[in-house]
Amino acid sequence: MLKDAPDHLDADLILKLYELRREEVLRAAREELTRDFWPTDAKDAVAVLRRDHPLNRAYRQVSTYWEMVYRMGRYGIIHGDFLVENNAEGLLLFAKVEPYLKEIRAAANPASFQNAEWVATEVPVGRAVAERMRARVKKELGGK
Repeated sequence: MLKDAPDHLDADLILKLYELRREEVLRAAREELTRDFWPTDAKDAVAVLRRDHPLNRAYRQVSTYWEMVYRMGRYGIIHGDFLVENNAEGLLLFAKVEPYLKEIRAAANPASFQNAEWVATEVPVGRAVAERMRARVKKELGGK
């Protein structure tokens, strides 16, 4: 059951998620992926799945972190809008891979990014943030 409104437990979870984001290795992985991962086609998006790809470790750490975070909203552990208002960064990664989900899922896991996709399509704040992130990706890639 999804939550109708956030409560003090949601606030506690948000603070804990924030603390995890501050962890040194995760912070470095997030920075690296945000800066260096800009796939322009399915080949680029799937290449990062290879263990020998220079961004593979960062990709695995960051993508699984955001999937864990968004899963909490999907299963009603935390209020969805409240979650996204405080944890929108994962939707930037989703916007980068969204055009290539079919190929990523075929190459890796059929459930890849299912929680981020849920946030981007089913959570009102998530839909708005996802649109902004899609526009950011498009601008960064020169309108491609």
